[in-house]
Amino acid sequence: MRLNKEKIASASKQVRPGDVLTVALQRRVLVLRIVALGARRGPYQEARLLYEDLSPPPAKDEAAVSSVGYDPGTGRLTKRDRRRLEALRNPDWN
Repeated sequence: MRLNKEKIASASKQVRPGDVLTVALQRRVLVLRIVALGARRGPYQEARLLYEDLSPPPAKDEAAVSSVGYDPGTGRLTKRDRRRLEALRNPDWN
């Protein structure tokens, strides 16, 4: 995680309006600008108004297929699909 382009080691750093947070996730980088500080812990709708998302849009390839090899939102793989996927990943498999 970075705060105003400086790497931070602990989550206890204080932020102010105007600060920029950069968060590296598995396959995506989030860039968030703090707009205001909340007076209380509240629902998502209120919290969303406290920051501005400056992240670049995800690439088409990343949006189309998740890290597990199937389209998000389609549910779990069937046993047949898992076997086919394993055969593609490891040709010596059974």
